[in-house]
Amino acid sequence: MNNSSVHTSVMKLWERWFPTAPVPSTFDVVASQVDFQPLGENMPQSTKTAIMVIGGAEDKIHGKEILHNFFGRSGAAEARIAIIPSASREPAIIGERYLTIFGEMGAKGIEVLDIRDREQCNDALMQSYVENCTGVFMTGGDQLRLCGLLADTPLMRTVQQRAQKGEITLAGTSAGAAVMGHYMIAGGGSGESPNRSLVDMTTGLGIIPEVIVDQHFHNRNRMARLMSAIAAYPDRLGIGIDEDTCTLFEGDGTLQVIGKGTVTILDPAELSYTNQEKVGATDPLSIGNLRLHILSHSDRYDLRKRVPSFAAYRMAQE
Repeated sequence: MNNSSVHTSVMKLWERWFPTAPVPSTFDVVASQVDFQPLGENMPQSTKTAIMVIGGAEDKIHGKEILHNFFGRSGAAEARIAIIPSASREPAIIGERYLTIFGEMGAKGIEVLDIRDREQCNDALMQSYVENCTGVFMTGGDQLRLCGLLADTPLMRTVQQRAQKGEITLAGTSAGAAVMGHYMIAGGGSGESPNRSLVDMTTGLGIIPEVIVDQHFHNRNRMARLMSAIAAYPDRLGIGIDEDTCTLFEGDGTLQVIGKGTVTILDPAELSYTNQEKVGATDPLSIGNLRLHILSHSDRYDLRKRVPSFAAYRMAQE
């Protein structure tokens, strides 16, 4: 292939990824730079972009509530979506599945970034796409595989920075949810009393550093596992998310729940005692004054004040 042919092929790919877009207004630029801020007395309304942490097994057939929410927050008909299926053992198949879903919804542009080697994260075209897309969706699979491929790469740094600035909507489901914190649950057991051996911890992608996420939560009986993780890292907030349920981390400093299940929050801010460092790996843990909240659809949580706001109560006060 001569230089002219290479140039033509690259330009066609570029045009497919980045169709002509209007110059953003001052309002768009300001809105894209929203960061987490302390709240006033009242819970503010939802912001457009969000970091969407999904508990896995989200509905892909019927109402598709969570996926429609991601599509809308990514720009709806103007959405340019990057799908990262790298956690999956069958990335081509799972990537194609989400490509079809978002394509049927009417997204303006969709690309599957089928990353199977860390060197691909240095690819100039992939980097340009994540610099210009409006939404990134990380699929389920193996969170260790996902981190191994993406952590500390230029591509992931771009995604992280843009998500934290509110420039894009970033979603992760199952393994894609587990990687969100600085510390990540890599594996472990269920159905036991909390103990150190129940959970395997490692470093995640640090997109929301303050939290430790566990997914498929009540469906796989993972309460004790998350308790064990929080006993080891009491400076973090534990977030357990059920299947077909999503925690929206919004730029106004709140999280909101959507979907069919619940989100469990374990808040160790006032933890009075744990014997975590004094007992054997399989010995049961003692944990004192660990605060628990269970949130369902439309409930909110103030991440700064550590206070829940329940939808039914809000409606009763209106």
